[in-house]
Amino acid sequence: MSHDPVDVLRRAREAALVDEEGHRITLDFAEPLVPEEIEALRADVDVSLPRELVAALGETRAIDGTEPIDFTGRTMDVEVGEISPSGLPIAADGAGNFWFLDLTPGESETAPVLYLCHDPPVVAYQSASLGDFLHELFRMYEPPHESDVKDVHDHRVFDVWRTNPGALDHAAALVGDEELRAFAASLDETFEFVDLRAPEVGTGFSWGRYGPRTEIRRHGYARLFAHARPEQKPGLLGRLLGRG
Repeated sequence: MSHDPVDVLRRAREAALVDEEGHRITLDFAEPLVPEEIEALRADVDVSLPRELVAALGETRAIDGTEPIDFTGRTMDVEVGEISPSGLPIAADGAGNFWFLDLTPGESETAPVLYLCHDPPVVAYQSASLGDFLHELFRMYEPPHESDVKDVHDHRVFDVWRTNPGALDHAAALVGDEELRAFAASLDETFEFVDLRAPEVGTGFSWGRYGPRTEIRRHGYARLFAHARPEQKPGLLGRLLGRG
């Protein structure tokens, strides 16, 4: 079941939200965006905004009280362009991790939400839509405090880091479907591939599997990703010996 973000936001305004210690949560809703501001945001991200995001912006631009939410992304101090060319960060956990809408030109109604974690360095599929993400976010503040957002944040990213699920080597990707084959053919055999075109909640890939300089590629706006060890450059001794 897909959730309408406006309905979720309006229910949250009236809900008696509490944290796991029983402390009351008070939400502070900022003013909505006016049409001219929505158009400016559309120009900033350089793709059309999905209908559900436009509807949410007409309700509020930002929410304080739980994890900081900013549907414009302008207060989110993160760069997601390497993973999502037109990604729009919309929420943060306060510990350097962010949720973002993976905006693409071909999706006019909804866009999925991905979770970008730095420890471990993993990107995980969070929700199929903004409405579903908000529904699961606010569930963390309603007993019994069970939520897909909490599960991905607290557990699933560690599973991805430990097991690297669904990763395909170059040879396996070359015998995939036409889109996957084309992506693999554009890269060399050092890359591993992860297909998030039809993902389950919590699946993803380790953007930092080989350290902060891990090579990351995406196949245009398709949710096909690849990563590889960074090119090894010779150290000072190697350069002095003429190996660089």
